[in-house]
Amino acid sequence: IVVVGSVHTDFVAVADRLPVAGETLPGVRFSTHPGGKGGNQAVAAARAGGRTWMLGRVGADPFGRSLRDALVAAGV
Repeated sequence: IVVVGSVHTDFVAVADRLPVAGETLPGVRFSTHPGGKGGNQAVAAARAGGRTWMLGRVGADPFGRSLRDALVAAGV
């Protein structure tokens, strides 16, 4: 299975409540997670038992290396 698509890092900020229109709230937690529709599909295919490759592009920065590592760890 060859997946062609996006691979990116999701930045997740959590606040105590949802903001109202025009309001800015401070975050209480912040995390990053590998994501992208293509990356998520490739991981799902690998977890389902398929021999899976991902065709996408990531940067040569720490986020790109982390994305590659996550895909490899998932069996892609």
